[in-house]
This record gives sequence, structure tokens and C-alpha cells, in this order.
Amino acid sequence: MSAPERIPPRSVTTVELLTRGELTVRGQIRDASNAVLYCSVAHEGEEVPCVYKPVRGERPLWDFPDGTLAQREVAAYEVSEATGWGLVPPTVLRDGPFGEGMCQAWIDGEPDTELLALVDGEEPEAGWKAIGLAEVGEGRTALLVHADDERLRRLAVLDAVINNADRKGGHLLPGGGGRLYGIDHGVTFNTENKLRTLLWGWAGEPLTEEAVTVLKGLQESLGPGAALAERLGALITPAELDATRARVAVLLETGRHPEPSGEWPAIPWPPV
Repeated sequence: MSAPERIPPRSVTTVELLTRGELTVRGQIRDASNAVLYCSVAHEGEEVPCVYKPVRGERPLWDFPDGTLAQREVAAYEVSEATGWGLVPPTVLRDGPFGEGMCQAWIDGEPDTELLALVDGEEPEAGWKAIGLAEVGEGRTALLVHADDERLRRLAVLDAVINNADRKGGHLLPGGGGRLYGIDHGVTFNTENKLRTLLWGWAGEPLTEEAVTVLKGLQESLGPGAALAERLGALITPAELDATRARVAVLLETGRHPEPSGEWPAIPWPPV
């Protein structure tokens, strides 16, 4: 697939560009479980690459209402923006060549950034956090670890808030300027506890002061009539919005990162 010309943004914000620009399909990402189209979006002389996921290309899931994954992706972006951490690329809901869908800014990952690793031994080295043992073939196991990185720790908090059921390694994109983005948030905001993630390294540990401050801000922003609550109310159900408020309240009450519940597989499959 051919990449569009990259023109540095000038007067148009990325969200405005994604919302109002002309969407052109350039190719398809074929290893995705749902329809994912690589596109360009152009408006007022500016053009950037993006991902377009039409609702009609969503595969039905037994535990999520049909035709709602695109809205959940946008809701995850809204919560991310409310934290001030900017962990989700700009994401909007819009019409496109194949109907309504999610449109998200394309992020070129930094391939040399190591966030996950398999190591020998039972304990991680300094700078790493243990996830668990993984089979590596021929009856051997290795310890799966993730970096002890404050950006990942912020993402772990965001995932706990939005109840992310699919935080895989391939959904972590280190960007330029030291940024880290999380993508693929279609299976989020369920009313049941479905947190599945590779970022269990801080499970049970106290939240950082920064995280507590952010969560207090989110709690206020999610109050009835607040702007964030109104935006989420157009994207997820009232019960799901109430469940999000409850998760924030529990995080503030315990002051700790959540631990696996034991009622649901803790690590997504495949993990990467």
C-alpha cells in the first residue's frame, strides 16, 4: 500500500483533520481480526495517514453488543485526553467510504524500543517487571517481563479505568519524542471486570501520586453533567458509564494497581 505524503500540521488540528478531511483508502491491514483500512485524510492542503475501522467490518463478539467497537475506541481516546497523558492517538467517529467507523491518526512505532522481553530465571533484572512464565517450546519456559517504564505504568492505570480486555504487546507503539501510545481499544468499558493485559508488573503496588491526582480529576470529570461524562454518554451505555465511575472510585479507595481477579484470563491471547 502506498503511503500518503506527510505534510506537517499548520493551522488544522489533527482531530479536525480526521473529522472533516477527505478519507482515501490506501490499503488494508490483513492480520487484524476486524476490518482495518490504512488511509489518508486530507483537508485544507494538509494530509496525514490514518486508520479507518468501519463498523460494518466488526466481527460479532459474545460479550459486547454488535456494532459498538468503534465507539469504544473513541471513548478510550476521550478518557486518555482527560488524563492529560495523551496515551491514545487522536481518534474520532465519522462517516467514510464503507460507512460510519473509527478514524485514528497513524503512529509510526520506534522498532528499536524494547518494552517486552523473555528472560531466563525466576526474577526480572533491574528496570524490568515480571508478567509471568511463558512456554517457549520443547518443554522450556521463560519469564515474560515488561519494562519498568512510567509511560507503561500510566497506560496500566488507563487500562484499569477503561477495563481494557485486550492489552497485547502489539498494541504498544513507542512514538517519536519519547511518546508511547496504546491502540486497539474496541473491547473496553464492559460492565463486568474483563481486564486482560501484559502490564501486570505493578499489580498490588501503590499508585503513584501522579496517578492519584489524575484519577481524582477523572472522578470529577465523570460526574453527572460534566463534559467528559456527556461525551462518553454518547458512546457507551449508561451502565457502562456508571461502571467506569465505579472503577475510578475503587482505584482511589484502594490506592493500588488492580490485581488479576481470577474470574477471567489475566493475559490476552496471543499476548503479542
